[in-house]
Amino acid sequence: MKIGIVGLGLIGGSILKNLSDKGYELYAVTRNKNTLDLISNTCKECSNDISILRKCNVVFVCTPINKILETLDKLEQVLSSECIVTDVASVKSFVTEKKRPYKFIPSHPMAGTENSGYEASFKELFEGAKWVLTPYYYNETRILENLIKEMGAKSIISNAKEHDEAVALISHLPMYVAQCLFKTAADNNLALKLASSGFRDTTRLAMTNLTLAKDMMTYNKENIFSGLNKFLQIINTLKDNYTEELLNKTKIKREKMYSNDGKNVL
Repeated sequence: MKIGIVGLGLIGGSILKNLSDKGYELYAVTRNKNTLDLISNTCKECSNDISILRKCNVVFVCTPINKILETLDKLEQVLSSECIVTDVASVKSFVTEKKRPYKFIPSHPMAGTENSGYEASFKELFEGAKWVLTPYYYNETRILENLIKEMGAKSIISNAKEHDEAVALISHLPMYVAQCLFKTAADNNLALKLASSGFRDTTRLAMTNLTLAKDMMTYNKENIFSGLNKFLQIINTLKDNYTEELLNKTKIKREKMYSNDGKNVL
């Protein structure tokens, strides 16, 4: 199978590294010359020219969110109607608005770190992760599911609207809150000196790549602020009713959600 990857940041680079020893013929496209030099021995072909993907059976589009539509449009001039294309953006509704001449199956791996770039990528990134598929084509979806399984992730089927509402609550809103929380403490020098693992872990997402952070807020703003309104309601409820019984329900539910090694068991 010939597999193409467009964009070799954290996600694209990790896909490349994961699939490089699995017997696939890999084609990679990136505008970064330094990255091209690094991957020259990993791929069948690598270039800044998207036309090298012409004979691919599957293509992963891993560009920044704000470049995805442009990339999908360019691929229309390159790929066959039988090629399976997926993007990996954390917002899905906006990529589903146009019908494509190839077999387009939007997806989103629920995996990442606060770091970015090819140097930050690693083959184990998807191990144990959930990978959302919003499919149009059943048979081709099975092909993607098998690739995802090979990379160590588990497929979850969803529609684009429900996906965007869900990730706003568990990814985009937490990033926004982490940024706000750090900014709240940023002017208190003693607080910053005393801060330890709790503050570090709670504000980790404040380190999110700035382009990615801006794209999340741009393309999923409605769902993020809907979640924020619910969050503020809960803050006000706890402010007026900060009881052990109420907090214990939350504690028990979170304990059931994660195993001892920190993996989501739901």
